Amino acid sequence: MLNLRSRVAMLMLNVIRILKKDSSIVVKLLPLIAFIIPFLILYFYRNTSGLYFSFDMTWKGRTYYIFFLWIAFMEMALEWDKLWLNKVNTLQSIRTVAFVLALFLPSTYIISSNYYGFPSKAIVDWTWQNKIEQVDWMPLHFEYFVLAMLFVLIIWLQYGISGLKRILIAPTFMVAIGTIYLIDNIYRYGSFTPFQILVPTTATLAACVLNFLGYQTTFLPSIALNMPRLLARNMKGFAWFDVAWPCSGIESLIIYTLMILLFLKKSTIPLWGKAIWFVIGATVTYLINILRIVTIYVIAIDYGINSPQRIQFHDFYGQLYSITWIIAYPLIIIGCQLLWDKIKNNGKAKRNVPPGKTFKIAI
Repeated sequence: MLNLRSRVAMLMLNVIRILKKDSSIVVKLLPLIAFIIPFLILYFYRNTSGLYFSFDMTWKGRTYYIFFLWIAFMEMALEWDKLWLNKVNTLQSIRTVAFVLALFLPSTYIISSNYYGFPSKAIVDWTWQNKIEQVDWMPLHFEYFVLAMLFVLIIWLQYGISGLKRILIAPTFMVAIGTIYLIDNIYRYGSFTPFQILVPTTATLAACVLNFLGYQTTFLPSIALNMPRLLARNMKGFAWFDVAWPCSGIESLIIYTLMILLFLKKSTIPLWGKAIWFVIGATVTYLINILRIVTIYVIAIDYGINSPQRIQFHDFYGQLYSITWIIAYPLIIIGCQLLWDKIKNNGKAKRNVPPGKTFKIAI
């Protein structure tokens, strides 16, 4: 036990020495720390007065905040040296004072809105007066927008416009999530027809997969506008759901398109290569969403439509299918490009070897 404690103490001392030696690491991570603190407050001190205060939900929940932090960290890591060139050095400057004050804004807003009702109560009252359904969700949608704007403000104050251009995927991700939630809240039951375009195709493909797995599927009349009702059954039971645009793949494709376009814009991949990567990613994103729908039906038939298993998968695990892929895909592209460059360079090296020359490899 003493040995373990001494090792932990030594590790902490080494970390402190590194931070003291290069304080720029802490300075660079300040934007992330400014958001980690309020997220931890929300997680450990939950206000249970509304469903939207949940980290146990991806769909209209706060799980996406974790992905936001991961995306921001990856962007900063990839642009680490270039961001350092734009760092504010003058402690006495007005810009630096504004930057320090801005670091407290995310925590201030989260605490004020979630524990003191400002402006969340005003948002709920406005939503109620305008007869918008699910009034309890509206403060969450607004929260996504506010946090995205505060992140942009902090990055701009610390790194300027050039630095902001290098870290745009993370705030764009937050804006995309907030916009999707807001549209679904205002236009209920598939009434936002532009997003319902893919619904019939998605429902049909999901039915095909279920049929392949041995389920019998039927499309039933639905009382909701443009929402096909798909029934699936087998010997264990049956389940039916109305398929709306958030389930059709539109949500995932919107998030994917925004993130991958920003990523590809900053890459050195040729235009034709970018087009290929985009199409491959979009296809997989769409197919993954069909897999998510099929999984919902399988769980609903095995455990029941209103079972905790089905509800938990729909509200949490199901959304992780596409989001995990969308976030991992840029890393896959980077890995493939590095591997291709290595293969290409090795090929050039072999072609440049003079004839008659041999080399020994030391192991």
